[in-house]
Parts: sequence; C-alpha cells; structure tokens
Amino acid sequence: MSLIEKELGAIMDGIFADYKENKFIDKVDISNQPDKKIICDILSKLQEIIFPGFFKPDTYKTYTVKSTISMLVEDVLFNLKNQIAITLKYDPVFSDSPVCETEGEAQRIAVGFLKRIPTLREYIETDVTAAFDGDPAAYNKEEIVVTYPGFYAIMVNRIAHELHLLGVPLIPRIMTEHAHSLTGIDIHPGATIGKYFFIDHGTGIVIGETTVIGDNVKIYQGVTLGALSTRGGQSLKNVKRHPTIEDNVTIYSGATILGGETIIGKNVVIGGNTFITSSVLEGTKVSAKQPELNFKK
Repeated sequence: MSLIEKELGAIMDGIFADYKENKFIDKVDISNQPDKKIICDILSKLQEIIFPGFFKPDTYKTYTVKSTISMLVEDVLFNLKNQIAITLKYDPVFSDSPVCETEGEAQRIAVGFLKRIPTLREYIETDVTAAFDGDPAAYNKEEIVVTYPGFYAIMVNRIAHELHLLGVPLIPRIMTEHAHSLTGIDIHPGATIGKYFFIDHGTGIVIGETTVIGDNVKIYQGVTLGALSTRGGQSLKNVKRHPTIEDNVTIYSGATILGGETIIGKNVVIGGNTFITSSVLEGTKVSAKQPELNFKK
C-alpha cells in the first residue's frame, strides 16, 4: 500500500472535522450561490445586444437582427432574474423574505434593467466617440469596440452600475471583477461616470466606489482615484471616500488622486506621477517636479 493510500483516510477525516468548526467559509449551499459562469454569459449576451452588428452569437441561428436580439433579450431576462433572486438574500431587506417575494422583486429589477438598455447605448456611443477623437492610433471606431480593453472595462462598468443603482447585490461586483481580470482595469460598480469617458491603454487603473467623474474625462494607465485611508473599515461604508473629477479633465499615467473631499475642477490637466490629496481649482495644470537624471560610465 502506497503512502497516499495509507494517509488518504486521515486527510479526509481532518478536512471534514475542520468543516464542523463553524467557520464562515464552512457554508455549503452551492445551489443558492450566484453562478459566475452564467453572469459572465449574461455580460457576453448584453454586449451582443448593445452592439448588434459587431458580435455574432454562436448559440442562435437566425436570419434577422430582430429575431436574434429578441432571443438574446429573453435569455438575459430569464437568467438575470434567476441570478438576482439568488443574490437578493444578501440584502437585509430580503434575507428572510419568502421565495415568491424575492422572485417578484427579481423580475421587477430585471425588467427595469433591460428597459435602460437604450440609455446605456446612448452613453456607450459617446465613449466610442471619445476614444476615437482622443486616440490618433485608432484607425476606425470598429477597432475601439472590438479591441480596446479600456472601452470594454467602461462598457462593463456601465452595465454593472445600472444594476448597482437598482440595488442588486454581488452581481455588479462579479461583472466588474471579470472585466478587471481581463483588462487590469479596476472600476467599482458604484463609481458614477459621465458621458464621453476615455481610458487610454488602461492597465493598472483603479477607480473607487464613491468616485464621481464628469463628462469628457480622459485617463491614462496607472491612475488611481482612491481613498485617503481605509483604516476605519466598515465604519466608512456609505461615506464619500473617493475624489470627484469634474468635466473636461485629463489625468496622465501614474497619477494618484485621493480623498472624498478632493475635487478636481473643470478643464484641469493632471500630469504623470503626481500625488494629490487636496482639491485643484478649475483650469489648473498640475505637474510633478522633473526628477534629476544621473549618468555614469
């Protein structure tokens, strides 16, 4: 008998004994957990609905755009409703509610969200324009929709933000963390973002939950819009911890802007590698002092 065969029983006994210690992570309730694969599939189908001429669904074989989109909408409604119903138990209001009540609320939310698709498309159309107008490396708008990671992260955030506004627990964060894993861009679904938003390159960007961003804002890679301190933990919940960026602001790579009381005024340019913890007046250009270079042979 091998060592593995000898020890397997003891290993399993140890693991199952540990399961009885009443740790939070001991919860075994697979059927009542949101399904990340289904939520990512919902995201993919929403992308097909938002861009009907760009992404061809593999599941459906139809002859008209109308019939394809109709099937996609029904699919999204059904699966989104089910996932919302599962996650509503994380809301204290519905934690002890009967199934019929959470099902009814989930249907209401799913229908309300799908009705917002035209508004989502309106905002996303402006993001395409902002990316094309702001990037000389873009040969056409199709390239932006199909390939730009910053644009994808913005699109996912706009979807997740609408669900966040509708009070859906967990699902918005699953969506934005999926985009984060693919793009390296971390935007909390609670962040409020205006029209004509452009993320250039994008890797390493962090935008916190209570950030407010106006119209025509352009952000480069490595930018952090964060909190001054999170040592207060849960006591800081629902407190404005992240900055406000007003209209027509450009923030260059590596800049860090922190604090809920920090307001970056309209038409401000924030230079690369700057560290800002206080408000900046409208029309200001902020830059870091040029570092001194040493050359040795």
